[in-house]
Amino acid sequence: MSEDAPEWYLKAMAAPRESRRVEVRGCRIHYLRWGEAGRPGLVLVHGGAAHAEWWAHVAPLLAGEYAVVAIDLSGHGESGWREEYPRDVWGEEIMAVAADADFAGDPILVGHSMGGFVSIQTAARYGEKLAGAVILDSPVRRPDPEAEEAAYGTSFRRPKVYATKQEALARYRLVPDQPWVHDYVMRHVARTSVGRNDEGYTWKFDAAVFRRITPQAIRDVLPQVTCRVALFRGENGLVTPDIGAYMYELMNRNAPVVEIPLAYHHMMLDQPLSLVAALRTLLADWEHSLPRKAMS
Repeated sequence: MSEDAPEWYLKAMAAPRESRRVEVRGCRIHYLRWGEAGRPGLVLVHGGAAHAEWWAHVAPLLAGEYAVVAIDLSGHGESGWREEYPRDVWGEEIMAVAADADFAGDPILVGHSMGGFVSIQTAARYGEKLAGAVILDSPVRRPDPEAEEAAYGTSFRRPKVYATKQEALARYRLVPDQPWVHDYVMRHVARTSVGRNDEGYTWKFDAAVFRRITPQAIRDVLPQVTCRVALFRGENGLVTPDIGAYMYELMNRNAPVVEIPLAYHHMMLDQPLSLVAALRTLLADWEHSLPRKAMS
């Protein structure tokens, strides 16, 4: 049974927004922007094979106090493609978008899944230029912190091409799959995930994104983050309690680990209001408190 969209969702999707582009290392990077110029900034960073439209129903709910942008990392969505996709280059794209977005002061990153790994890398490199980073269900593991990216590579190595857009939409699936996503959210995400090429209709990402580059292990990068950082984990997500505890230790026990009730991995799709409430609470605290010094 199809689920009707509630009023809050319809209002969020009707909120004014801008579509902008910046150039980074010869590649055009697209992003969406909500909220008034001159406000503190939030940069929303999607996961692997996703894009800025995954945040379209969430960003307006954060734009009352913030200017909010959602980036299409290169190789995704409406942005250009590259020969290779190192996380450091994606970090440069994030910082270029932040510089272009008319923020007041240093921005806060909110990164989901692969975008969480990218946000960790960016925060380690540009921590003095960021007000914080919130990592959404990005599992940093002891033996293999890149396991999720490897799994994505298996799933997306050879994306299929379909004769019609309707056929492509009928085959759209989340990776990793999960049992529940709001129908009205899924319809928008699927519709904005399909593009056309010379052969037909396929997904709007470059399969080369998932080519293994062997970057520095995220478990080695996370302790290098100098700005504020917080971890949100879905109750039913990929960051299990033991992984969350391991990441808490890597962050020198100096960052909150927040569980989003009932959420699966794609928490902005299945529990968007709970995610927004948690982000608002965290950001309000960060606005009115000083970071606690790292424990020796």
